Amino acid sequence: MTGSVIDLGELRHGPEPDAASLPRPPRAHGRPLRCVLVLLLVLATVAAAAAPPPGRAVVTVPAQAGADVLVDGDLVLVINPVTAQAPQWRLAAFRLSDGERVWDVALPGQARYWGILPKSGMLLVTGYEIGADPQASLTVALDRATGAYRWQQPDSPVELADGNLLLRSNGEEEPVRLRSVDPCCGTVRWQVTAPTVGVDAQLADEKAERLVFTDVDGPVEVRDTRTGAVLVRADLRPPGGGPLTFVQVVDDLVLTVGGDPKAITAYGLDRLDRRWSTTAGEVDIVQGCGSVLCLRTRSAGLWAVDPATGEVRWRSDRWSWAWPSGGRLLSSVTSNDPAGQFFAIDPLTGRELADLGRWELSEVDTRGRLLGVRQNPDGGVLVGELDVRAGQTRIVDVLPEATGECQAISGNVLCAGTGGSYRIWRLRD
Repeated sequence: MTGSVIDLGELRHGPEPDAASLPRPPRAHGRPLRCVLVLLLVLATVAAAAAPPPGRAVVTVPAQAGADVLVDGDLVLVINPVTAQAPQWRLAAFRLSDGERVWDVALPGQARYWGILPKSGMLLVTGYEIGADPQASLTVALDRATGAYRWQQPDSPVELADGNLLLRSNGEEEPVRLRSVDPCCGTVRWQVTAPTVGVDAQLADEKAERLVFTDVDGPVEVRDTRTGAVLVRADLRPPGGGPLTFVQVVDDLVLTVGGDPKAITAYGLDRLDRRWSTTAGEVDIVQGCGSVLCLRTRSAGLWAVDPATGEVRWRSDRWSWAWPSGGRLLSSVTSNDPAGQFFAIDPLTGRELADLGRWELSEVDTRGRLLGVRQNPDGGVLVGELDVRAGQTRIVDVLPEATGECQAISGNVLCAGTGGSYRIWRLRD
């Protein structure tokens, strides 16, 4: 499980466009890359053997239309929406091993719940209040073993490096409210309210270590997540004046975008000392891509920048985005298809190294394999392992009764099935 609130999305029957954020795939291993004709032959052979072997266990978990499903360790968690028979949202827990119900509880308030963060023996269920203006988020803490209610507070949580939670209001124009709370009981450790339009975090192992506050017309502040105290403050606005339009933390750099012409400028996180500046135009997002920084621009596509000097290594309008994996980048091309076309590319040149095929990414399992799924022409879902380092894709399994909405978990794959349920298959390999 990651250390941030997981946006589960909305269950639909059949494929839907992929979510905005994709996991960073670690190393994987597989067989040598085949040519296209051989790969098609392999797929046809696997599809022909789609029937499961005798005695293969499949666990079925009931879920209503519009439900959200997540697996945490040995539990399958199902958030069921309001229906004519059930006037409140409910959270049900089932055993992963056999699908037996462990508990089922009503979630409080008039809210639409959308995410779960497992933490310290509890489940932090996040949603937003229906009818609130502006739209306000809330967090409800339930005991993981029993589903018993523990506490409830406004705002949504992020896990901090010291084990506490950061609850942040979701206002854009009003002052931002942040509180560090103990996950056991919601006790406030520190809190701050600031006229801030942007808050970003330095993450270590998916947990926030330092926070960066951005004021629309004032300084940038770096704060300690253990105490909320200001560690360093500096005015990072462009030399010609005007507000910063973009601030983001990537590893040990604070990256700003502003000025005319627009430039991206890097500062050290410890002292906010200027490192370099590069003209970049409108930047939507920046991400660490191993040996380079990946910048998504509105007019010039994807850029790869040297994080030490700001030198532009390459740029391309072919790639929609990229993620580091095994010393290479996993990249996709722009498409409206729910299944993206993925490639392995060289991070220093942007050169295509291998075509990994068309997949809907389905997270990374506990063995460190990046798994993808796609519809099988003969019915069901194909499960493939994408090995970016080796530049190859290997068919792992065929799930004949799956319809999509798949998650890879603990050597299993959970997918939506027919008849308003989820099914869990133990992977063959």
